[in-house]
Amino acid sequence: MPNPPRSALFIDGANIYATTKALGFDIDYRKLLADFRARENLVRAFYYTALVEDQEYSSIRPLIDWLDYNGYRVVTKPVKEFTDSSGRRKIKGNMDIELTIDAMELSPYIDHMVLFSGDGDFRPLVAAMQRRGVRVTVVSTVQTQPPMVADELRRQADDFVDIVQLIPRIGRDQGDRPARPPRSFGPEGARDAAPRDPAPRTTVNLENRYGIRQPDEDDAED
Repeated sequence: MPNPPRSALFIDGANIYATTKALGFDIDYRKLLADFRARENLVRAFYYTALVEDQEYSSIRPLIDWLDYNGYRVVTKPVKEFTDSSGRRKIKGNMDIELTIDAMELSPYIDHMVLFSGDGDFRPLVAAMQRRGVRVTVVSTVQTQPPMVADELRRQADDFVDIVQLIPRIGRDQGDRPARPPRSFGPEGARDAAPRDPAPRTTVNLENRYGIRQPDEDDAED
């Protein structure tokens, strides 16, 4: 029986978040890791994202912390703010270089690269990996309008997997979605009937949004 291919996952966090948001589902990263480990010899699973450093609370921080402790290699960098020629403030947080360097360095040790991104800027990387004998699968979607995957990236890849096909295996159960509070209407327009918590609830956000089970207080050791 042949050995399963040595593979590595490269997840473009911002791109894949936009993709799943457009499709209306959330990835359960525990299921994602287990699924690929069951089918291939998974060498590494990378997750790339930029972070705003001066925020007291970032909604993605609980996910980053969980991934870092549960089998993922998390790569982050601070976003950069700049002012364009028209005086508008913009934010730049591209992780393409970091992902590309990691993939090239790992290329001698893997047979299969799985790229979770639809960004056409990765086409040269895909071509370079293929020249090194690495098969490349791109995971994104063509089910949105416009498609989330660039045509040139999809053409370059050895295989393209529409992430919609993976929802039964890696999607978070819909029953775990938090119920939205009823909305009321007043002089200032629509508003939530239930007051919002003044501080973020990290555990609830993490479990509901990403399908990551957090220990309850009752589960903690005495």
